[in-house]
Amino acid sequence: MRNSKSQQLRISLAQEAARLMYEEGVKQYFTAKQIAAKRLLGRSYGKKIRFRPKDLPSNGEIQASLSQLVQLHESDTLPYRLFAMRIIALETMYELKPYSPCLIGSVSTGQIRQGSDIDLHIFSDSLEELLIALDKQEKNYQLAEVSIQKNSKIMLYTHIYLNNIFPIELSVYPRNEIRVVSRSSTDGKPIIRMKPHAVETILQQEHETEWIEYLSSGVLKGYRN
Repeated sequence: MRNSKSQQLRISLAQEAARLMYEEGVKQYFTAKQIAAKRLLGRSYGKKIRFRPKDLPSNGEIQASLSQLVQLHESDTLPYRLFAMRIIALETMYELKPYSPCLIGSVSTGQIRQGSDIDLHIFSDSLEELLIALDKQEKNYQLAEVSIQKNSKIMLYTHIYLNNIFPIELSVYPRNEIRVVSRSSTDGKPIIRMKPHAVETILQQEHETEWIEYLSSGVLKGYRN
């Protein structure tokens, strides 16, 4: 396969994978890539088309195509929704202060889209204590065990899903992992964990007018009465 054809294949697969994530709700890059490859490559004239793994797009290339779709369809509503999601994240972090909450993911980077959730890392050695705290705050939540590969080992972690204006996912880690840095599946770089003061700073810098109005009124326009 010549370089030009290989590059065009990567672009087409990245665009289809991004469309699957945006329009059909596919959550994982790997899954979207697999489905896109089956749909676009499949068979031609009864023969299976061959391709090399290096011809497949990276997660970063899919993310770039996904960002283009988001800008095309959501450019008018995106800025204020991002502000609102960051406010809800900050309020939740205040409520969970004893558990050293950190914001990660699309709300921290600004690469949200319709259906995005708020991802928080929290740290506790006692799940029971944490759940009691959530019950006292009258939170509506669900629990799930999620397997994550770390250092070639499969580890089980508790994830808590809070029902709020926007969905919130709490990934619960033991306190001795508070300085353990994971890497992003999109670009392989260390995941940046934003503490509350960092979220406040980004609100001041990127949403100055809305932040001042929120501090004055305590109201998220369009999201609260």
